[in-house]
Amino acid sequence: MRRSGPFSLTVGVLILGFFTLGTTAAAQSSGQTAKIVRSSTTTPSVGTVRPADLPSPTVAPPGTEFYVAKRGDSIGAVARQYLKRTSYLTSSELAEAIRKANGNRTGNNLKASEQVVVPGILAAPIVEKSIAVPKDFEVRAIYLTGVMAGSDHGIRIIKHWREVGGNAVVFDIKDSDGSVNIAFDHPLAGRQHIYIHDLPKFTHFLHGEGMHAIARIAMFRDQRLVETHPELAVKSHRTGQPWRENGKLVWTDTSNPKVQEYDIALAKYVADSGVDEIQFDYVRFPAEGDQKDATFHFQTEHPKWQRSDVIADFLKRAYAELHPKGVLLSLDVFGVMAWQRPVDLSHTGQDIVQMAKYSDVLSPMIYPSHFFGMDGYEHPGDAPEHFIGESMERFKLITKDSNAVIRPWLQAFRWRTKTYSPEYIETQVRVSKEKGGVGFLFWNAGNDYSKPYAAMPFMRSAKEKYFRGDELPGVAKATATASIPTGGGQ
Repeated sequence: MRRSGPFSLTVGVLILGFFTLGTTAAAQSSGQTAKIVRSSTTTPSVGTVRPADLPSPTVAPPGTEFYVAKRGDSIGAVARQYLKRTSYLTSSELAEAIRKANGNRTGNNLKASEQVVVPGILAAPIVEKSIAVPKDFEVRAIYLTGVMAGSDHGIRIIKHWREVGGNAVVFDIKDSDGSVNIAFDHPLAGRQHIYIHDLPKFTHFLHGEGMHAIARIAMFRDQRLVETHPELAVKSHRTGQPWRENGKLVWTDTSNPKVQEYDIALAKYVADSGVDEIQFDYVRFPAEGDQKDATFHFQTEHPKWQRSDVIADFLKRAYAELHPKGVLLSLDVFGVMAWQRPVDLSHTGQDIVQMAKYSDVLSPMIYPSHFFGMDGYEHPGDAPEHFIGESMERFKLITKDSNAVIRPWLQAFRWRTKTYSPEYIETQVRVSKEKGGVGFLFWNAGNDYSKPYAAMPFMRSAKEKYFRGDELPGVAKATATASIPTGGGQ
């Protein structure tokens, strides 16, 4: 509040305190319902104040609101009610801030008619813009599920990854089960499990941490969509019913225009929410199951096309619609596609040469443990140097006539390897860089990055041997920045 002079202010405060106590008691005796009182920067004159002239209750400090509790209220409930209107990312984070703003109080329950300060109130919803970086920006990222990204634990993971030298996060917008983790209004979206409640706020937080924000969208493997809209599924030639991959109903028809339009609409919506890169995963046809029994829309509409033509045509359109929004487009592809085996191409439709034309970054999934029976190795998971090196050399050769950057997914899990360790992480990063990779993405489905955490300090100290150390514009190399502002009144 602005000062009006010591004497008049003292008189005003005394009268104001007397009146507030009176009105609070009256509210308690009359069973008055809860009130939300908005902050104002207008300060009433207190020189000749009379009780009848005073507002009820008092004005909250800027950046805060007063909340008057009703019977059965709790701090947690107030936090959930206010979360969307504050700068905080999770309700538990806001609940803790409410406790601090109200005298570091303990406990959760509120008394009826009790007035509490709610901090971090935003004047308007956050509108975040993408931060433009060149396609060869060196990303050092970990992957988070949507559930994890929207949680307190996820926030801690992000901050710790930043502390050890990371500069990017890949997080799920839509996973292969079809669940959409943000509020998205579309006829095909169906019921959603919203874990990232405010995407612009989340990307604002990532940018504040110096993080490149990569939104992952699993495209055509979409279990929820085919279960609720079986007409969009791959069809069985034998029965005319939705086709199943090894007994599982999980695949939409990659060539169905309605499916493609839905995925592009989701990607465009996300691009407008401040992310810096859209990452398409499962941008392919099903690779397993009875392939001869699977029929697709394109076989009628474009009988001379191959599956790879469908993928290329889709990507051409998606790239044209997304790039004007200032985001990068990256594509996850099977690591085995580097071997260019005809059977893999005919099943997946992932023609790397074609895909490179309509993307900025290709991210091959070159997890050593996944190269079953390849190159004569009985235990490929324990041969990271060979499979990372061989994969990168092959991908660089295939894409030599394109401008696409190769940024691989690396193994951050111990499946089918006895040698998983910080040194295992270091080997993958080093060999990838030596073979022309620009940056890296670590995958762990459970979001356990203990080994990359342990490896990063050593790799940072080795200067250019493992990575250059690129940072977002305006961020100093290898230093963490402040998190999102938490609002006033604390």
